[in-house]
Amino acid sequence: MKKQYTDAKLDMTPMIDVVFQLIIFFVVTAAMQSKAMESNVRMAMAPNGPVEEVKDPRTVTVDVIADGRIQIMKTTISEGQLLTILNNARKTSGQSTPVVIRGDLVTKHEAIKRVMDICGKAGLWKIRFAALKEKA
Repeated sequence: MKKQYTDAKLDMTPMIDVVFQLIIFFVVTAAMQSKAMESNVRMAMAPNGPVEEVKDPRTVTVDVIADGRIQIMKTTISEGQLLTILNNARKTSGQSTPVVIRGDLVTKHEAIKRVMDICGKAGLWKIRFAALKEKA
């Protein structure tokens, strides 16, 4: 004979705790992602360009400031440091690791070309340029 528990209840407290932890995690990570991009980079407009639907998590984003300085996550780095970072990214994720170059509107092409050359030295060939689809 089976014993039935008519007064058994499911405790929802742990599930609610987990949901709140996930919400906090996603809010914090979203805030960190937006702070990681250099806000001083004024990008060119590309109204007819394609919109990036899904971002590859392996993507290395390189900012080239108006005066030609190279930055990753708001940290100014040298060309040698960039080469080391890109070499490590290639070793970790393979040659198809995407690199996105965010050049300022007034950055000279020479500075952008230097970053492209460093990508080539590192063995990375999947290079894209960031631009704005429409004004914010």
